[in-house]
Amino acid sequence: MTELLNQALILKDLPNIATWQNNLPWQPFRDGVEIYRLYGDNQSGSAAALLRYEPGASVPRHTHTGFEHIYVLTGSQTDQNGEHQAGTFVINPPNSNHSVVSQAGCIVLVIWEKPISLWS
Repeated sequence: MTELLNQALILKDLPNIATWQNNLPWQPFRDGVEIYRLYGDNQSGSAAALLRYEPGASVPRHTHTGFEHIYVLTGSQTDQNGEHQAGTFVINPPNSNHSVVSQAGCIVLVIWEKPISLWS
């Protein structure tokens, strides 16, 4: 669950998010992908969020202007580096680009150092 303590955001039992994911106020992000923002808006500066992919959902090709850290909490997602199962930590460097798909669905924790730039 989420708790606010003295302005700190505490996510308890994150490895077991599948059991309490429906308690979060998810919002639409892309077709088949929902977002729960932890901080920032990904328009300027750093940001962090949980992303929840429905089976078969994807995020189109985009470029990272800063580092992107992804921790796969449930399911799996696939990008140009292969399929990343739950428990995998991925760091995409600045100026890298990729698209992401989750055939089975997944929940990931993502931290963006700087905003991403979607390809047209």
